[in-house]
Amino acid sequence: MSDNPPPGSADVNRVQEYQRLVLAYEALDEEIDGLLELHQGGTDHMSASDLDHYRELARRRDEIHNQIRELEQQIALDDENS
Repeated sequence: MSDNPPPGSADVNRVQEYQRLVLAYEALDEEIDGLLELHQGGTDHMSASDLDHYRELARRRDEIHNQIRELEQQIALDDENS
């Protein structure tokens, strides 16, 4: 029995990870939008704790966005090499 993954499984895993990240990104984006709506569309009227929460959400969203871009590049490179 071999420990080698079946051909194409890395591609499937990348696409699944990409889909998971997109959903996480969209959920964070919606949460940020909701927080902004509660504060008249901006951060000027947020309390210090809400502003900290907003910044943390934005930081996490940015990290996920970077991971999405990395996966897009990996998937594109794999397509070019196929």
